[in-house]
Amino acid sequence: MNPIIKEVTASQVKSDIPSFKVGDGVRVHTKVREGDKERIQIFAGIVIARKGGGIHESFTVRRISYGEGVERVFPLNSPNIDKIEIDRESVPMRARLYYLRDRKGKAAMAIKAKRFDSAKA
Repeated sequence: MNPIIKEVTASQVKSDIPSFKVGDGVRVHTKVREGDKERIQIFAGIVIARKGGGIHESFTVRRISYGEGVERVFPLNSPNIDKIEIDRESVPMRARLYYLRDRKGKAAMAIKAKRFDSAKA
């Protein structure tokens, strides 16, 4: 990345983001504006991809909702993301988990995982 762009965007890059990787189960708290009110909405699922770098970094979260696969792409440094919680960590064997799109039912969420206990962390 160009050093000038990196310097200009350095103040906009968030520093309070937990380190998560592809395959981890996350809960993304997003700010939703409806009229003049604002509330927090949670989108929970498995991270299937991380792309970009610096201010342009984004990640894709996939979940199964009422039998239908739902994916959402979040810019990592967006002001609309309130916080990111890690539910479970995993040991993926790939950089992108696009193969989960072809799976059905419980198999769509099956990755080698270890439970993450937030009380111990």
